[in-house]
Amino acid sequence: MNRRSFLNGMTSIGATSAISPHFVFGQDHRSPVVETSAGKVRGSVNTGIFSFRGIPYGGPTGGKMRFRAPVKAAAWTEVRDAVHFGHQCPQNMNYVDILAPQADAAVEGYDEDCLCLNVWTPQANDNRKRPVMFWCHGGGFAAESGSWPWVYGENLSHRGDVVVVTMNHRLNLFGYFHLGDIGGEEYAGSGNAGMLDLVLALEWVRDNISRFGGDPANVLIFGESGGGAKVSTLLSMPRAKGLFHRAAIQSGAALRSNTREAANTMTRAMLKELNLTNNVEALQSLPATQLLTAMTRVLSKPEPGRGNFAPVVDGHTLPNHPFDPQAPVISASVPILVGCNSYEQTFFSRTDAAAFNLTEDGVRERLVNLIGSVADRALETYKSAYPGHSSSDLYFLMLTDRGMRTNAIRLAERKFQQGAAPVYMYLFDWKSPVDSGKYRAPHTVEIPFVFYNTDTPKVMTRGGVEVKELAGRTSDAWIRFAKSSNPNHHGLPEWKPYDTQTRATMVFDTTCRVVNDPGSDARKLWTSV
Repeated sequence: MNRRSFLNGMTSIGATSAISPHFVFGQDHRSPVVETSAGKVRGSVNTGIFSFRGIPYGGPTGGKMRFRAPVKAAAWTEVRDAVHFGHQCPQNMNYVDILAPQADAAVEGYDEDCLCLNVWTPQANDNRKRPVMFWCHGGGFAAESGSWPWVYGENLSHRGDVVVVTMNHRLNLFGYFHLGDIGGEEYAGSGNAGMLDLVLALEWVRDNISRFGGDPANVLIFGESGGGAKVSTLLSMPRAKGLFHRAAIQSGAALRSNTREAANTMTRAMLKELNLTNNVEALQSLPATQLLTAMTRVLSKPEPGRGNFAPVVDGHTLPNHPFDPQAPVISASVPILVGCNSYEQTFFSRTDAAAFNLTEDGVRERLVNLIGSVADRALETYKSAYPGHSSSDLYFLMLTDRGMRTNAIRLAERKFQQGAAPVYMYLFDWKSPVDSGKYRAPHTVEIPFVFYNTDTPKVMTRGGVEVKELAGRTSDAWIRFAKSSNPNHHGLPEWKPYDTQTRATMVFDTTCRVVNDPGSDARKLWTSV
C-alpha cells in the first residue's frame, strides 16, 4: 500500500474542509516584496506570518533537460506573485483528493517544471538572522510534495521565530534514473538528479534566505520517511557540504543506497520495457505518462539484483553509502536528531485486515516467512518484553523494530562512534485515537506535532488541549535543536545525547520521559540476526 491511501482514510480531507480558517491565504496592504537572486517576489501574510509559495529555484527539467543536472532558475524582471504552490513532479500516485485543498489544483498540478520552494517567515527584509528549518518531504523517493497541509510552515514559524522552507523536486524515474553508464558524462548525475535538486534548493537558501529574515549559516535539514532518507543522503554528499549545519531524521534513517550495479539492472529493465536501446535522447522525447506507465510495469515484475528509483552510489555525486559501514566523514561536525514511532508498521499494514486480528500461531507463521528459524526466539522475546500485548501488537512492534527502529539505532551508534558531534535519539509513542486506536503510533503521526499543526488532521489527532501540549513540547524540541544543536527545553526532562552505554532516548507521549535503552532485549535480538 502507499502512505497517501492510508492518510486518505485517516484524515477525511475533502475538497473544501481540510484547511482551517488559520490557513486562509490572502494578500493585504502588508504583502511583502522580496528581491531574490533571480528577481522580486510578492508574498502574502496571514496571522502575522509572511509566506511565499512556488518560488522557482531551478529551471524546467523536461525535454533536453530531462535526467540532467539542474540549473538555476532564469531571471525575471517584473514582480512575481508567490501566492500559489508550484507544480509537483509527475508521479504515478495521484493524490488530488488529499492535496487539492492546499492550492488550486489547476494551478499546482503535475509537471516536470517542478523545481520550486515555499518560505514562511515572521518578517522579511528586517536583517534578522533566524534559524532556517528546511523540510525534505516524504513519499519515498517516488511521490508527494512540499505542499502537503500537515507541513505548512506558518504555525512552526510563528511558534519558534524561525524561517521554514519546503520544496518540490524530481522524484521516481525523473529524479533517479541512472543513465551515466550509457549516456556518458553529461548524464553522470542522472541517478541522483533528485538529490542534486535538493542541493540546488539549499544553494538558493544560502544565497537568498537572509532577505527573508533567515540565517544561511544556521540551517537545519529535516524530513520524515523518504524525507529522512533524503536527509541521510545529503549528509554524505560532497556537493551539500556547508549548506546545512544540523540534521533531523524522522522514521527514515537510511544506511545504504542503490549500488551502481543494481541501478544499471533497473536501467536495462526500463529500456527493455520501452523497446529502446542505449538511446538517452529517445528517452527525453517520450511523454512523461508513457515513462510512468513503463515504470509501473517494471516495478510490478520482481527481478533479483535490481535496484529501485532512489539515490545511487555512483562514485562522484554520492561517493559512498550514507551510513554504512560508518557515519560519513564529510558531515562529521553536523549534530543529528534521529528516531521513529513505536508502531510504524500499522501504517503499512492498513490494507492487511488479518494483521490486526492475529493469533500467536498466525504471528509465528508470518515470522517464519520473514526470518526463518529465528521466529520462535523473536516471539518469545517480545512476549516477555511486552506482557499483556495482543499477538497483533507484538507483530507490529517486531516489524517496526526490525526495520525503522533498528536503522535509527545503527545510525545513532555510528554517529556516536565517530565522536565529532552529538546525536539525540527519540521514540514517538503517542497513540492516535483513529479507528478506536488500532494504529497506535503509526508512521507519519509525529509530523503534525513537529510542525505544531495538530488542528489540521483532526481525525488523526482529535485536537484538544492535551494534544496541543504535546505538539508544543515536540515542536519546541525541533526548534531548540535548530537553534542550538540541543533539543532540550523547559517542557521536557533532561535529554542527554545518545551513546552506546546508556542509550538515552526521549519518549514523546502525553507524559514525555527519558528511557535508557528502551526495548533493550529487542534491540539485542535484531543486532544478532
